[in-house]
Amino acid sequence: MTQPPGSGSGSAEERDEEVLVEQVAGAYRPRARDELRYHPAWHDLGHAARVKAYEIARAMRPIEAALDGEGLSSTARAVLARIEGR
Repeated sequence: MTQPPGSGSGSAEERDEEVLVEQVAGAYRPRARDELRYHPAWHDLGHAARVKAYEIARAMRPIEAALDGEGLSSTARAVLARIEGR
């Protein structure tokens, strides 16, 4: 996992990238009407940072599911809420 943004050494650009990686790795996505969207921060990341975000997300989803009473990740909950019209 990554360090909290701003907690370590590194340039402001590196810290900014870490914030974007964490945003992309999370399950939150701005709502769109009828289209599939990437998180807006996705477009601000280079290839290596996108791979890092993917790896973080891949590690987090099983942990989220293990903590959920129904075994669902935050992504699964968001998808179900959208399907159910919430």
